[in-house]
Amino acid sequence: QVQFVESGGGLVQPGGSLRLTCAGGPGSLFSRYSMSWYRQAPGRQRELVASISRDSSTTYADSVKDRFSISRDDAKKTAYLQMNSLKPEDTAVYYCKATWNLVDYWGQGTQVTVSS
Repeated sequence: QVQFVESGGGLVQPGGSLRLTCAGGPGSLFSRYSMSWYRQAPGRQRELVASISRDSSTTYADSVKDRFSISRDDAKKTAYLQMNSLKPEDTAVYYCKATWNLVDYWGQGTQVTVSS
């Protein structure tokens, strides 16, 4: 069974940093997936935050460009989202998504709260 698990969320003050981790299960051929991070705030639609392809090309939403950084370590079967200069509007549940052959696999989400 393909499984991806997020971790690293929590409560942080404005201007702070967090690093989210998305770990693939032992049976996943992690390197074949493109990986993305999405977020969903209360009352809002889920939105794409950042993506990284199999060859490590990256894209970002305008709202997080220059503050967030997505990366991957295929040997560790892990994708990361480094979030710096966090703002209250970054508060949301963050989800990782793995895509291969037009099939998406979602993690369960991790809460990020930015508040003083």
